[in-house]
Formats: sequence, C-alpha cells, structure tokens
Amino acid sequence: MSGQTERKTNGHVDTQSTETATHLKYFSLVTLMLQNAVFILMMRYVRTRPGDMFMSTTAVIMSEVLKFLACFIIIFYKEGSVRAFLSHLNENIIQQPMDCLKISVPSIIYTVQNNLLFVAVSNLDAAVFQVTYQLKILTTALFSVLMLGKPLSRLQWLALFILFCGVALVQVQPSNSSQSKVAVEQRPLLGLVAVLVQCCLSGFAGVYFEKILKGTNQSIWLRNVQLGIIGSVIGLITMEINDGPKVTEKGFFFGYDYVVWTVICLQSFGGLVVAVVVKYADNILKGFATSGAIIISCIAAIYFFDFHLSLQFFVGATLVIISVFMYSKYVPMKPIATLTVNQKV
Repeated sequence: MSGQTERKTNGHVDTQSTETATHLKYFSLVTLMLQNAVFILMMRYVRTRPGDMFMSTTAVIMSEVLKFLACFIIIFYKEGSVRAFLSHLNENIIQQPMDCLKISVPSIIYTVQNNLLFVAVSNLDAAVFQVTYQLKILTTALFSVLMLGKPLSRLQWLALFILFCGVALVQVQPSNSSQSKVAVEQRPLLGLVAVLVQCCLSGFAGVYFEKILKGTNQSIWLRNVQLGIIGSVIGLITMEINDGPKVTEKGFFFGYDYVVWTVICLQSFGGLVVAVVVKYADNILKGFATSGAIIISCIAAIYFFDFHLSLQFFVGATLVIISVFMYSKYVPMKPIATLTVNQKV
C-alpha cells in the first residue's frame, strides 16, 4: 500500500514538474518576444518624438554602468561576504590584466554596437530594423565557420540565403511605404549602414566571446563585470569625442525622463533576463519569439508610427521568419553559460 502511495505521490510530483516546465517554456516565449519588440519600439519612440533629445552616448554609458552593477550584486550574493567578494574580484580581475585585455576586444565592439543601435533605430522604422537586424544570424554563422570551424548543413546554408533575400526585399520596398510620421529628419541610408555594421560587429563579438568563455573558468557574471567596466570607460571616451561640449553645456542627463530611463533599463537588464529565461526555451520557441517580435513591431509601427506595409516588406519579412525557423531548428541551443547580457537573443 505504501509503495502505491509513493508511486502516486511521485506521479503527482512528476506531473507538477512537467506542468511547471511547460509554463516556464511559454513564459520564456512571451518574455523573449516582448524583450525583442518592446525595447526597439520604445527606443524608436524616444528617438523620434518632439522635444529635447537626450544624448545617446550618455545612455550607452548608463546602460553599461547598470549592467555591471547588477552583475556586481549577483557576484556578491553568490560569494556571501564582503571579504570573499573583494577577494574574488582581486583574484580574477586585478591580478589578471592580460585576461582583461582579451575581454576588452568584445567590450569595445559591444559599446560601438550599442551606439550604432541608437543611430539605426533613429533612422529606420522599428519593423524595418527588426527584420534587417536578423542578418546577425548570417554574420554569426559565417564567423562561427571561420573562427570556430563549426560546420553548417545544406539546410542551414539555404536558410541563410533565404534570410539574405528577405532582408534585401525589405530594403528595396517603395520609399513612400517606409516614411513614418515622426518629428525628426530620417536618413534611411545612414540607418541601413548602421544596422549592417552592427550585425557584422555582433557576429564577430559573439563568436570571439564564445571562444574566450570556452578557454576560461570565470563565471558569466564576472565576464560581464569586465565587459561593463571597460565598456563604461570606452563609452566615456566616445561621449567626450562626440558630445563633449554639449554635455558640458547642458549636463549629462539632459533630455532624460522616465521613458528614457525605461529604455536604458530595458537595454541593461533585458539581456540578463533573456540569459536566465532562455534556459527553459528551446530553439523552436526562440524562433517563435523572433517571429513574434517582428509581427508585434510591424503592427505597432503601423498603429503608432503610421508605417505603411508594402507587398515587398510583407514577402521579405515572411522569408526572414521562415529562415529563422529553418536555421534555429538545426542549431543546438547555447548553454546559459555562453550567453552574455550584451547579446540579443
């Protein structure tokens, strides 16, 4: 009798575990979808609304600062005491300058990439940006083949070709279909160049960082502390070069309000949240999340930014969505340890 009770209890526990895992998967899907869509939509809004415009270089700095502070807190919690926390930082950062030098390469690239993100979103509609930015899949795949020697199947190469064709169709749509009613001047060519450079940098930095992680034992949180500190320094240099006189005249936080702070927090913590929830989502769900983010961006752009949906955009976006499913179906999901809070999933 007791054995039957135990089996029933275990069966109940197993059922509960299965249900919990299912709920976490769908929660991951929704979180990934919203993180991909809402961040870009809000950034597009704050960069095109009337009124005082904040300086994007200061926003990049604040994003990096909040990011490494969050990782500081996580490391402190895991170490359990101030002494252990300081000893951990001293042993892994201060006493290993060459290691920090290696990590400075992706850190510099991520900082440049974040600055280009503001340029791209300021000059491209949210829907167009979402579709075009999927070229990062192509650049990451190419750098993985070149730097890590990863083989790609024929279906994956076909998916990458379809992805390229889809993005190309989006970019050749009629010019009047992508003209949104915004308060600032749009320069689509500049936005396109920015997002293409961003995709190349994202692919290289992601693969380079993956290669570093495979050869070291440091935690992902420590790595992101290094990325954040170095990124903040690079961000300050960039701010001084691009907006130094303006910051001196108007102040570091000129143009900031709660919406700008929301965008900064989404950029800082969005990748961190994704790195946690993606543990429970497989690649098919990640494909759904990417596709859902594109659809949400299209609908929101039509409603909020007066974006006109052309036949070329519809066909191109559909091809991109199909290619994402084709590619992700045959790519093993990265373990959580290889995800950085700078990565866009």
